[in-house]
Amino acid sequence: MTFQFATISDFFAMGGYGFYVWLSYGITFLAMGLLIWQSNVETKQTLQRVKKEIAREAQLKNKV
Repeated sequence: MTFQFATISDFFAMGGYGFYVWLSYGITFLAMGLLIWQSNVETKQTLQRVKKEIAREAQLKNKV
C-alpha cells in the first residue's frame, strides 16, 4: 500500500497549498455549522409563535 504523503506534516502542508485547503475546509464547516444553528433557532422561534397563536385563538373562542 502506498500513500500520497510521506509524513503527516506533508499531509497538512498539501504540497504548499495546505493553508488554502484547510482554510477552505474550515470556512465550509463554519458556514455549515452556522446554517444548522440558525435553522434550529428559527424552528424554535416559529414553533413558539405557532403555540402562542393557537393559545390566542383558543382564548378568543372561549370569549365568544
